Amino acid sequence: MPADAATALKEKFPQATARPSVDHPAFNVPIADVPAVLAFLRDELAFELLMDVTAIDNGEHSSPRFTVVYHVLSVTHPGAYLRIAADCANDAEPTAPSVVALWAGANWHEREVYDMFGIKFTGHPDLRRILMWDGYPYHPLRKEFPLAGIETDLPVEDIAEETGTKVIAAPMQGGPFVASPGEINLTEAEPRAKDETWSDRRAKPGHSELRQVKE
Repeated sequence: MPADAATALKEKFPQATARPSVDHPAFNVPIADVPAVLAFLRDELAFELLMDVTAIDNGEHSSPRFTVVYHVLSVTHPGAYLRIAADCANDAEPTAPSVVALWAGANWHEREVYDMFGIKFTGHPDLRRILMWDGYPYHPLRKEFPLAGIETDLPVEDIAEETGTKVIAAPMQGGPFVASPGEINLTEAEPRAKDETWSDRRAKPGHSELRQVKE
């Protein structure tokens, strides 16, 4: 990261605390301070590029349950990468401030987090689902959501008639997928299938078989 960036961030935002990380520097900040922290990183410390916005579900019985995570990269200082994490204050109806005003690209990132985790971004110009259809009652990346999905009425009747099912099993491809903590190379750290004995076309032994994807 740019020289003295951590010191500058701490001086500007004393409430920022170092977050344990095995790869890049990371900080926890209060959720309300996210726009100001990210604006400071972009404008004063040359972290010009918002690489990703994602979230962590810490579990149904955890509090805080949801943490929003921002990844920023410096183009001016190649290789400088920083992670900012902020806990949502409300576990039942989590919210976070939108940063679309800082990066237009945050628009789709925040819609994806909203869709998958149910975290609403206040001030977002058009917060709609981006992967699931409008009216879908679940958020698939929440911890309680089963890997193979939940039987749900599909939005278009002819799809259900054609497939003969309301839900198609997730494409396991040998999953479940397991990340490799400790990998410095982000590509190598991507979640990978560890169980090669079953796939989306071959049900896991001992489990009921949902309709598989048609050949």
